[in-house]
Amino acid sequence: MNIDNTQSQMRKGVLEFCILSIIKQGEAYPSDIIEKMKEAKLDILEGTLYPLLTRLKNAELLTYRWVESSSGPRASISP
Repeated sequence: MNIDNTQSQMRKGVLEFCILSIIKQGEAYPSDIIEKMKEAKLDILEGTLYPLLTRLKNAELLTYRWVESSSGPRASISP
């Protein structure tokens, strides 16, 4: 058993659970998710977040839509 791979997979699972827990409270933007994760002392980068969101979307555990804002389009994520 490769301990590094096991730790990596466990981290992904924990992060996915945290993301689902956050959006269960209501629609959120990726920046909201990152902020709530930081508050919980779980640092996550956008480069990590978006692949996780895509994986959860493909598993039909969440949906997202693009919303126009003054700073450009943003993804709005909901359960």
